[in-house]
Amino acid sequence: MPWNQVTPMDEKSLFIADVLRGVLSISEICERYNISRKTGYKLIGRYRQEGPGGLRERSRRPRSCPHRTPAGVEGLVVDARRHHPRWGAKKLLRILSEKYPQIVWPARSTLCDILSRNALVTPPRRRYKPGHPGRPNAEADAPNDLWCTDFKGQFRTGDGLYCYPLTVTDNYSRMVLGCQALRTTACRDAKPVFRRLFQEFGLPLRIRSDNGVPFATVSLARLSMLSAWWIRLGVLPELIQPGRPQQNGKHERMHRTLKDATARPPAATLRAQQRRFDRFVQEFNHERPHESLQQQRPASFYSPSPRPYPSKLPRLEYPAHYEKRLVSNNGGIRWNCRWVNVSVCCAQEYVGLDEVANGVWEVYFGPLKLGRLLEEHYRIEDRYGKLMRHCR
Repeated sequence: MPWNQVTPMDEKSLFIADVLRGVLSISEICERYNISRKTGYKLIGRYRQEGPGGLRERSRRPRSCPHRTPAGVEGLVVDARRHHPRWGAKKLLRILSEKYPQIVWPARSTLCDILSRNALVTPPRRRYKPGHPGRPNAEADAPNDLWCTDFKGQFRTGDGLYCYPLTVTDNYSRMVLGCQALRTTACRDAKPVFRRLFQEFGLPLRIRSDNGVPFATVSLARLSMLSAWWIRLGVLPELIQPGRPQQNGKHERMHRTLKDATARPPAATLRAQQRRFDRFVQEFNHERPHESLQQQRPASFYSPSPRPYPSKLPRLEYPAHYEKRLVSNNGGIRWNCRWVNVSVCCAQEYVGLDEVANGVWEVYFGPLKLGRLLEEHYRIEDRYGKLMRHCR
């Protein structure tokens, strides 16, 4: 049996019924319904004048507005906007004041309200904000279980050019695996650095980073070209929450030591700065005792990964019952003869689809769940519950 629902009109009717019954005083009845005596007498008066219809909710709109812009002035603003649809309130106010100097024109903000009220302003397109899985919970119990990476804050070298230090550490041993001075944060510059580290130290299980370029984008599951390449290699990307650098605290603490030792002041050129980074890495790993390691050196706790870097990228494997679709160069797949956007980061790669309900398919890129394909909309809802807008 459903719950009884009581509306304000029902409460008012019960209030009037108690008043007409005459058993309790007006004060006691008002106290029972938790209203003031003034409100109670107002309802009683309306009932006596208009009957049950007087208990209905009335509009609170003011009967007049002395400072409202006259209709004629508002009409001139609307006509000027339609004649110049790309002009804003400032320009319209200038030409109207010159054309009609006898009129006292309202402020620019009032003109903006008039344009908005008459549907003459196109609202800005809301930027899509991807979801986030939350705080990373992977623990490093052995070397290469978890690598951490980030760009230390950029700075100018002596020649006036920017330096972007890309750093990579092993979370378990604190060992600095790489510190490379780059000119940009683009994937084309960062990818060769990771390739060299993978060839030298092997493949980790996970790599933790922040949500910046080139580690993440606003694509499905925040996938980027770099993280898609990691997944092809069998390395799972892991993101900290936006604005929470403490979730990558070991790496950030190393950045503080790196800055004090190599960038105060910066070197004259990028090459000279790289030589400072190389000396720092050697000292940090093999000479400098580390507080959290009981004054041991990070190199004594690290060993290369048993997973070597492959000479050829392996194929992404999916269970036999999955539907597989090739992502085209424009980032989409064909589903029931309809185009569905996935991500350009998956271009020329296969994604797997697993049906979990009628018309609902989970979409995977390797082991990474990208989201759910909703056949009703022919769109993919990302893994954190937001519907992707970039769909045809």
